[in-house]
Amino acid sequence: MGLNIKRRPKKRLPARVKAPLTLPITQNIVWSMDFMSDSLIDGRRFRTLNIIDDFNREALWITIAISINAHRLIRELNKLIDYRGKPEEIRVDNGPEFTSLIFIDWAKANEINIRYIQPGKPMQNSLVERFNRSYREEILSAYLFNNLSQVRRLTYQWIDHYNFCRPHEALLNLTPMQFFERFSKASFAKNNYIKFETLSS
Repeated sequence: MGLNIKRRPKKRLPARVKAPLTLPITQNIVWSMDFMSDSLIDGRRFRTLNIIDDFNREALWITIAISINAHRLIRELNKLIDYRGKPEEIRVDNGPEFTSLIFIDWAKANEINIRYIQPGKPMQNSLVERFNRSYREEILSAYLFNNLSQVRRLTYQWIDHYNFCRPHEALLNLTPMQFFERFSKASFAKNNYIKFETLSS
């Protein structure tokens, strides 16, 4: 028996241009964002929204919830911007939350450029990918969680240690906050961007 089942057309993404990964001259020029997922002991899945500042790899915030849709994404960004100020650009992949009209319109209204990486090229967002790996190994894979409160408590403690106590080889063995204090905008005023690394294809 033949049934005429309407197929939902696959969303076509516009062409994404490979952009060099650069080290901004100070904070709030480029933020990188990405989603991760894990599960509680009872099997319930949860998501995390990870946001870092590319300048000093500072962990700006990690949102933890059962569901994080585009509306929740905007609310979290608005709260972060109220506290810290807005970035000039945000680097993201092509996930549905980041390609939604809600997010695109919000970015336009706030005069924030969205820098999309090419599909299937996570290394083009390697700063947050490295951050995700550390967070996965040291928190998500290191503990069993009964509830989201436990995830949040351990995560916020980890963020504090990550930003203030943990030196990074890529930051001249300084912590993110030490790096900001030593290499502020005045130190790099002659250059708009300093090339950080060549991205793998």
